[in-house]
Amino acid sequence: MNFKYSLLVLLAFFQLTVMAQSKGPAIEIKEDYYDFGDIKQGAVVEHVFKFTNTGDSILVLQKVYSTCGCTIPSYPKEGIAPGQSGEITVKFNSEGKMGLNNKIITILSNARNVVADVPQRLSIRVNVLPK
Repeated sequence: MNFKYSLLVLLAFFQLTVMAQSKGPAIEIKEDYYDFGDIKQGAVVEHVFKFTNTGDSILVLQKVYSTCGCTIPSYPKEGIAPGQSGEITVKFNSEGKMGLNNKIITILSNARNVVADVPQRLSIRVNVLPK
């Protein structure tokens, strides 16, 4: 009985050690905020947010979106291998906008370093001046 208990404890420890070593995909974004400064109304500006998969398995960006049609993100649809990098390009169209605009871009992915049910976010700021 004592041998079985010791073996069970040893196997549980081994499994926990293996699980701790396999951390899954992880996303590291170089910058999560960008300020375009002042632009003229009607201008379209874009910024590239760069990220790296610092985990040990394929990172998949399932969806990247903004709640406003004036802010359009584009992102890689294929998986990003461990150690590889990718880009999220965000375009802001200032047509019909005025003044200070803050926009949030939400990233849904399989990254394990992101708290469950709290998606990672990027943000942009732009001050739209009259033409």
